[in-house]
Amino acid sequence: MNRCSLVLVLAGLSLCAACRVPDNSDKMIFRYNESAGIATLDPAFAKDQALIWACSQLYCGLVRLDEQLQVVPCIAKKWEVTDGGIAYTFHLRDDVRFHPNALFNTPDSSRRVVAGDFVYSLSRLMDERTASPGRWVLGDVDTLFAPDDSTLVIRLGQPFAPFLSLLGMAYCSVVPREVVEHYGSDFRQHPCGTGPFCLQMWKEGVKLVMRRNPRYFERDDLGNPLPYLDAVAVTFIVDKQTTFLEFVKGNLDFLNSLDASYKDELLTRTGQLKEKYARRIDMVSTPFLNTEYLGFCMESPESPLNDRRVRQAINYGFDRTKMMKYLRNGIGQPGCGGMVPCGLPGFDTATTYGYSYNPQLAARLLKEAGYPQGQDLPPVTLSTTSSYLDLCKFIQQQLGIIGIDVRVEVNPPAALREEIAQGKCGWFRGSWIADYPDAENYLTLFYSPNRCPAGANYTRFSDDRCDNLYRSAKAEPDPLKRQRLYRAMDSLVMAEAPVVVLYYDQILHFTHKNVSGMRTNAMNALDLRYTVIDR
Repeated sequence: MNRCSLVLVLAGLSLCAACRVPDNSDKMIFRYNESAGIATLDPAFAKDQALIWACSQLYCGLVRLDEQLQVVPCIAKKWEVTDGGIAYTFHLRDDVRFHPNALFNTPDSSRRVVAGDFVYSLSRLMDERTASPGRWVLGDVDTLFAPDDSTLVIRLGQPFAPFLSLLGMAYCSVVPREVVEHYGSDFRQHPCGTGPFCLQMWKEGVKLVMRRNPRYFERDDLGNPLPYLDAVAVTFIVDKQTTFLEFVKGNLDFLNSLDASYKDELLTRTGQLKEKYARRIDMVSTPFLNTEYLGFCMESPESPLNDRRVRQAINYGFDRTKMMKYLRNGIGQPGCGGMVPCGLPGFDTATTYGYSYNPQLAARLLKEAGYPQGQDLPPVTLSTTSSYLDLCKFIQQQLGIIGIDVRVEVNPPAALREEIAQGKCGWFRGSWIADYPDAENYLTLFYSPNRCPAGANYTRFSDDRCDNLYRSAKAEPDPLKRQRLYRAMDSLVMAEAPVVVLYYDQILHFTHKNVSGMRTNAMNALDLRYTVIDR
């Protein structure tokens, strides 16, 4: 469907205020689409948003992250951290039961979760034979054991301050040994967890239905059982425009994010809902822990980008604010600070480091580097994918004004990732979405032992001062002291300019007016425990 067809269809829809498909059911069924598809319902393989959202309805772990990204109790009702940040002792609730399954061989086809279940689940995650992409999460774990059914002890090989937040990831959900070992690799189709919903039906590529778990252990502040919804239904429409039309017609209750194919139809240039939709749709916006950036390979031989002054000139040479307004409809914050994004707890809104538009300073830096007005500066190639071509073309045009000749090279995503990993891209577009809400997750990109291809230091940046700050911060238990160390490292990194921060992303969630109680956070969680739909 082309843009004109989309506009015509939407124009017809907007003439009818009652365009929602009638639903005479007395059940509250929350409907959303997952265009990326769902390949597994085994939390050990919940590596992307689509899988995390589905698994977070079916499973629970020791802890979870709340709306402010604080670690709060879940199956663990409390815990202590001792021995200098190495020993974690968790005390479990005694009222958590697995979803019914005949394999439990009990009168109610269920059983209570005990500490031994976490020993099994976390050991399974660490086991090389499981081949979980989340194995790294427990890389610092030395031992784990259950002295009794209600107590779990995890000991680390060395202090790692953000460890609790890692345990809130879907990877660390509890699963029952008897069900997992019975199904083996087919456990992906036969999930059994402790979450607010149970699997009812999954026809891969067509529809997933999860029904309310009547024995879910959590209640609201008034003592009412959670969740409020009767079911969650997920469809798998691949085409983004079709998904948008289904949402507008009322066949979907929720639309996540914003696709280029309909962003100008839905939003104004300043990022507000257009009037014809504002009457029927609510939009919730929150910072997203995703930093979009351009990275320089610091080991590119004989490249003008090896000169810090050239990298700084590029950072100063384009207008991020204009870029966000005209190419992103104001969605996101211009990346005028460091690599650590807004949205993280303790983020410094008054940061004094980073780069904003200053073409005069950019020109001066080029002159100092021996390239007055870009003279004798060879062309530089920026490698990107088609999804970011508009941003890169904008940067190309603006840098051309100050004499930097940028050649934009478009690559397939998989090919670009491989080129970056092998150090074959001198300048490339990248993004980093947080795995857990701690600045360490971003600054690990600049820790020299993590240089590619072994780690995530794609720029191959190396600085002894930064390495020392990174190691100190990882082991610092005091959050305020840790944040100061992170800021010091972030400031040093930006001064060396191995990256060009483009923007800090933003989450947009769209729902119809009859949907309330959805919860999220800057990790883009989908928490449906308190959601209500007024049909």
